[in-house]
Amino acid sequence: MTEHQLPQGFETLAIHAGQEADPQTGAVVTPIYQVSTYKQDGVGGLRGGYEYSRSANPTRTALEECLAALEGGSRGLAFASGLAAEDTLLRTILKPGDHIVIPNDAYGGTFRLFAKVLTRWGVEFSVANTQDLSTVREALRPNTRAVWVETPSNPLLGITDLAALAGIAHGAGALLVVDNTFASPYLQQPIALGADVVVHSTTKYMGGHSDVVGGALVIAEAGLAEEVAYHQNAMGAVSGPFDAWLVLRGIKTLGVRMDRHSSNAEKVAELLAGHPKVSQVLYPGLPEHPGHDIAAKQMKAFGGMVSFRVNGGEEAAVEVCNRAELFTLGESLGGVESLIEHPGRMTHASVAGSALEVPADLVRVSVGIESIDDLLADLQQALGK
Repeated sequence: MTEHQLPQGFETLAIHAGQEADPQTGAVVTPIYQVSTYKQDGVGGLRGGYEYSRSANPTRTALEECLAALEGGSRGLAFASGLAAEDTLLRTILKPGDHIVIPNDAYGGTFRLFAKVLTRWGVEFSVANTQDLSTVREALRPNTRAVWVETPSNPLLGITDLAALAGIAHGAGALLVVDNTFASPYLQQPIALGADVVVHSTTKYMGGHSDVVGGALVIAEAGLAEEVAYHQNAMGAVSGPFDAWLVLRGIKTLGVRMDRHSSNAEKVAELLAGHPKVSQVLYPGLPEHPGHDIAAKQMKAFGGMVSFRVNGGEEAAVEVCNRAELFTLGESLGGVESLIEHPGRMTHASVAGSALEVPADLVRVSVGIESIDDLLADLQQALGK
């Protein structure tokens, strides 16, 4: 912030951070620099610091500066997918023989990365219930380098006290890494609560329109950010310019979308909580949710994700997914359209038989921004009388 620049709110940063009008034309939208290489002003004379688009691209730079501003970090980095971001981070901060604590509720692809890829590289991991801080303490080892957490978690919508967990991780000399995908920086800013690194699948709420795949890291400390940026370039799984542009466009409306996602999800959760075919609703906005008070303290609202368990077991849950009409049966989440899925057979099939296995009667919905009465009517008919 310059000497004369006023503090700016989230929505203002989302529209303007890293996105000054084009100096040549005055275009108010960051151009798509669909280019692989750049003319140099003499050998080693990089114009604006650009030489090759794996190393840096102006469209990606705009996105990365915006990400850093929204999460309050020293630097943002954009990747080809959320898992590419995770892989780059983990191979930066871990080496063979190191240990990491992971949550007992997490995205199946994240677990697969630890269990099937990093273990072959000699990295050890322990699973802990991050909502019970004593289990995290018990899982720590002398060689623990990081604690990984999702809050709200995927798909059980668990809530972890980030400030308390940061204290535990830092007390053990470990980093705290927070996957903030479900909340988005509009609802929750983990770095302000003590996190060292924030992870996003920008495919989800940041992009917001189910038309791009991307990932991001925002790092609190400049030295670590330089290390991760070095690996981003060395490993090469960067966001392409058009993908970066799509995410940047999505971010401009993140605030207003998250307001509607959250308000719609609250009404969906209320409907489900009173339905005789539903045995349990998992949504941190409900007062009876065990993490409700913590979520109310560290989140602006409770988000657009709702999970619920149905009477009748796995087949009944699958039937609810199949009968839904306005809720589209599909993987992913965070788009403007509502989605429904059966985690056990879809997004979390890779955790079957592990400590992260999800209940077979679980249904997960990503509540979109459609008219709420239409969404409620669709769920009513999908559940049946």
